[in-house]
Amino acid sequence: MTIAFSKYHGLGNDFVLVDNRHQADLMLTTEQAIKWCDRNFGIGGDGVIFVLPGQQGTDYTMRILNSDGSEPEMCGNGIRCLAKFIAELEIADGLPTAPPKAYTIHTLAGTITPTLQPDGQVTVDMGEPILTAGEIPTTLAAADERVISKALTVEQQDWVVTCVSMGNPHCITFVKDAAAIDLATIGPKFEHYAAFPQRTNTEFIEVMSRDYLKMRVWERGAGATLACGTGACASLVAGVLTERCDRAATVELPGGPLKIEWSAIDNRVYMTGPAEKVFAGAMA
Repeated sequence: MTIAFSKYHGLGNDFVLVDNRHQADLMLTTEQAIKWCDRNFGIGGDGVIFVLPGQQGTDYTMRILNSDGSEPEMCGNGIRCLAKFIAELEIADGLPTAPPKAYTIHTLAGTITPTLQPDGQVTVDMGEPILTAGEIPTTLAAADERVISKALTVEQQDWVVTCVSMGNPHCITFVKDAAAIDLATIGPKFEHYAAFPQRTNTEFIEVMSRDYLKMRVWERGAGATLACGTGACASLVAGVLTERCDRAATVELPGGPLKIEWSAIDNRVYMTGPAEKVFAGAMA
């Protein structure tokens, strides 16, 4: 069976998007998704994203299979791509999609609301950050405690980490020079560290000023990527918790900048950034 797809990227974090609205089961197996993501023998991507029928009153459902076949709870860059893809599908269906246009999306991390902006950017209400160890989850502190500036030894090196969940787990460490981090070596060690029972995404943050952070990321299930939206959100939260940055800042990733705000009014994190279509096609 040949399946149509569209390829999108959010700051270089790239995904294959599939219209799965006609059924609740995924149109691809895990093995097929891995093949599609292969950059030499497939389409190439950090994951495959499926748009399915909505659940619990939402407009649509989002599911993702990473390039290694694992399924994450949510993806910040991916949901911006999904919003653009949904707009493309709705235009083809003759539905009104003039921005600002908001969608409610059911994810494994809860309901997420991306809004298409008139300037082409997408603003996503990422919800409230999860800060207790038991919910992140991590065993670096008691279940009801926060994990802020905790000592951790990885690869025979001492690190100081802060942990946050944005519906998926993140371990953030602040460094003097993010560019100097050997992601390929240290990233997998963090991801599979025993204190993270569901593995973890890991962000290495260089603070340039209180409203400007530089970030490199090792994503759980995808490896080193050019951008991670949930990671940028978690990193700003960690920066606020450790008094390193303001509640609104630009987070510069290898693929480009995201604007992140942790609202003092409603405690929710808002992410604004681009999503671009690359090409479309069909794959067996």
